[in-house]
Amino acid sequence: MAGISTARPDYVAHDRAIRATFPEVVAQLRSILGAKLCAYVGSVKETRAVNEWADGSRVPSDDTQQRLRLALRIALAISDTDGPEVTRAWFQGLNPQLDDHSPARLLREGDLTEVGPAVIAAERAFLIGG
Repeated sequence: MAGISTARPDYVAHDRAIRATFPEVVAQLRSILGAKLCAYVGSVKETRAVNEWADGSRVPSDDTQQRLRLALRIALAISDTDGPEVTRAWFQGLNPQLDDHSPARLLREGDLTEVGPAVIAAERAFLIGG
């Protein structure tokens, strides 16, 4: 079995997102996507909530935590290859692999058991195609 250092970028990103504490998840996601997009995915209107999640003074619902942890997994995989600017564009853009919906919107509004695998598949296709 290949070691983590030789694994696909999304496996490495998955490992990093799962092992991180929730405040670390939010801090990393905020650094890649920016506070506004992170707030959007987390279904809050103010970036103050994102900052409070990152410093550990506020804890969102389990559902929001799962959404943000998945968003970090995807953001890390893309950002490690293409950087934060491309990652932000990918999250916000209409994606043909997702029936022309943005990944951010699906992660915010969709049932994670349904949209999660679809967004991950779109991320993998993007990484392979890039």
